[in-house]
Amino acid sequence: MSQAINILCVDTSTEACSVAVLCSTENEQIINDHFMLAPREHTQKILPTIEQVIKQSGLTLSDIDVIAYGRGPGSFTGVRIGISIAQGLAYGIEKPIVGVSTLQAMSQEAYKNNQAKHVYAAIDARMGEVYFAHYCLADGLMIVVDQEVVIKPDDLLALTLHVESDSVLVGTGWKAYPALGEYFNTAKQLDIEFPNAKYMLDQVIQSVANNEAVAPELATPVYLRDKVTWKKLPGRE
Repeated sequence: MSQAINILCVDTSTEACSVAVLCSTENEQIINDHFMLAPREHTQKILPTIEQVIKQSGLTLSDIDVIAYGRGPGSFTGVRIGISIAQGLAYGIEKPIVGVSTLQAMSQEAYKNNQAKHVYAAIDARMGEVYFAHYCLADGLMIVVDQEVVIKPDDLLALTLHVESDSVLVGTGWKAYPALGEYFNTAKQLDIEFPNAKYMLDQVIQSVANNEAVAPELATPVYLRDKVTWKKLPGRE
């Protein structure tokens, strides 16, 4: 790596809550991270965890060069918590921000730990739907094929996709809707159910190299189901 950079990455977009810090120089990279399942406890646990992981890295918040967040898809509340925390910290130290797809993060983990080259990611989106995408490997980074969607399992099954023989499955959607797993039965199901901030770092490094980091106020969540979620909020029709 030619550029010395310190990155803080935060994800609260699903039932999981995770933090990772990359401390890098021109010669080495050191990653400290923490991952936990904490449904409905993100607001209580995320800030102490960030403080803990930064301290483990031998850094202070002001040493961080870029703050990244899991941009979704995921739970509306979880995505908002993550982006709000990231924005607040980035404003405080006047540093840029990068959003990373939760589906990409799980796919990247499948590559890093299982050498997967084709990944089908599906997160249970509730309301009888899944957040779904197909990712494939390109130069060490998982890249989305077509686009990420929110879709009913029956509609996904109707697409008659060509499933590569060396592909794998990640996410909670496969257990939530067993018929999907049966359709993708040529693919191996991994035990990666939730995104982990540690595996967002590769995408963040690439985004920084491509000058895609932005000011905190430009941070953008990805819900995929904007209109439906908006209608569910109190006082909305």
